[in-house]
Amino acid sequence: MAERFSLKDHLFNAETIAQLAVEFSALPGFDAEAFQAEVLSGFAERELLDRLEWIADCLEPRLAADFPTMADQLEAAMPARLDPTLRDDDFGQFIHAVPGILAVRHGLEDHRDRALDLLEEATQRFSMEFYIRPFLNRWPDETMARLADWAGHENYHVRRLVSEGTRPRLPWAKNITIDPMAPLPFLDRLHADPTRFVTRSVCNHMNDLSRVDAGRVMDVIDGWRALGRQDAKELKWMTSHALRTLIKQGDARAMEMLGFSAKAQVDVDRLEMIPPDPAIGDKVVVEIELSAAEETPVLVDYSIGFTRPSGAVSDKVFKVKQGVVKPGKPLKLKKTQVFKGDATTYSLVAGPHELSLMVNGVVRERLGFELRG
Repeated sequence: MAERFSLKDHLFNAETIAQLAVEFSALPGFDAEAFQAEVLSGFAERELLDRLEWIADCLEPRLAADFPTMADQLEAAMPARLDPTLRDDDFGQFIHAVPGILAVRHGLEDHRDRALDLLEEATQRFSMEFYIRPFLNRWPDETMARLADWAGHENYHVRRLVSEGTRPRLPWAKNITIDPMAPLPFLDRLHADPTRFVTRSVCNHMNDLSRVDAGRVMDVIDGWRALGRQDAKELKWMTSHALRTLIKQGDARAMEMLGFSAKAQVDVDRLEMIPPDPAIGDKVVVEIELSAAEETPVLVDYSIGFTRPSGAVSDKVFKVKQGVVKPGKPLKLKKTQVFKGDATTYSLVAGPHELSLMVNGVVRERLGFELRG
């Protein structure tokens, strides 16, 4: 049996720690070999993010005790900045998150400005999105002022930090206590950024905000359209990505913004599941056929109402396709659906279920079926 892939061992291993040790070996008296040995000795029992804290634990006593000097040492040991000519997919290496950890540990209370300077440099090697958040909580006004400056920074990694670090639902990250709508002026500035790495963050941020105030998010995007500062093709992609949760929920206004009318005249000529009454663990094919008298853009999804062990029914939405129905040319779609018996997020229960076909956010047809145990 093949060994299961370990992300933590891929990101933190002898090679990556040797690289970090070499970077710090330029500091007077730094014993790179001893540092590397100590770090690796503590990896086995630690998970991914805990390994970062452990690297910082091992590095800390080898640096100056006073934070301003420590920050100078951390900056002196940094590798070259990530390539500023790239537009996307240049996240950096996890090992270079350590300056952010030490900035929070030693700079948060008494050396705020120097710590923020350090984060500005460090995020050009690896994103400081986790480590700006304690500063937002402790020094909200001062940190927001710094972020306002960074929104116009020449380096796109710093600009991205402005959006990513202030997301209200940033994965794996600690919560922030600022008003979730407070960063909207930053997003207004960054929505026209020329790099996809930044605009993707803006979209993810807007998707987070859509769970707080959907109407305001859509108003803001409408405002961006009116301004015309972003390339039309990029803004269309951004709109779709920013509204993806609302689209999944079938929000009529979000659908309209993407060109899918809830009032579209579309007929469902076929909705079938093959085989019709699957067992838990089975794979089925859902076949759909749509027709329309006029050329009609459609966004096709379906939801399945799964019965939970408690007896409650919970709907889960599955994406099918975006397309166009043309007169005299029915749109035929197929999607494979697996009724996983070992899903990690929910358990299946045998019994009657229902599949609801949605076109442009509106349920057009329902199909009942029996899920066998």
